[in-house]
Amino acid sequence: MLAPPRPLEIPSGQKWGAGLPESLHLPASLCVGLRFNPEQFAELCVANPKAVLELAADGSLILMTATGSETGGRNGSLLVELGLSLRASGLPLKLFDSSSGFRLPDNSVLRPDASLVALDRWQALSDAERRGFAPLCPDLVIELATPSVAAGFSEGVEGTRGLTALRQKMAAYQRNGARLGWLLIPAEQAVEIWGPLADAPAQPRRLEAATRLDGDPQFPGLAVELEEIWAG
Repeated sequence: MLAPPRPLEIPSGQKWGAGLPESLHLPASLCVGLRFNPEQFAELCVANPKAVLELAADGSLILMTATGSETGGRNGSLLVELGLSLRASGLPLKLFDSSSGFRLPDNSVLRPDASLVALDRWQALSDAERRGFAPLCPDLVIELATPSVAAGFSEGVEGTRGLTALRQKMAAYQRNGARLGWLLIPAEQAVEIWGPLADAPAQPRRLEAATRLDGDPQFPGLAVELEEIWAG
């Protein structure tokens, strides 16, 4: 049973507090310390349903910035493309949107913009694991970069939706076992392809003027047309 939540003031200058609201509603039992394990993070999310948070591997909190409407439209187009392609391919994969958090092997909890998980891995989870942050790294992860100005930041400040932060996330997915990662960069109509760490260099392969993404060889038959996504 959780104690009634009460505001926790975020000390100024703390690394994990950068960009967070002035207070978060935390269960009283979690008000000590500035780092959280995945179980505590889950309690934090229950107590703060309107906050969009992620958990770094070191236990620090990451406040995800809201996307602009254009990026939201691109995310919608991306999910439609993935869903249609997944149905046509017949691949045994389950599709997740950006609201789905996953507990990775390094104990971080991240929310890809879109992701696919092998159906047998999903079905192997218990009911409780499915209801919470599924304890696995998705097989395919997709992140969509947002221009800094659209995310509400001044010029030159990227925030959590900028390329620097998203490349760090892609590297985290790669370290935690993702089979394939796509980082879409609409402003440049380019895509960075992040392969498995065991089979590929840590640095991604870049596609310029990309119009289509194919999941081969990891996901044969899976393809995403990018024209509508680039259009915004």
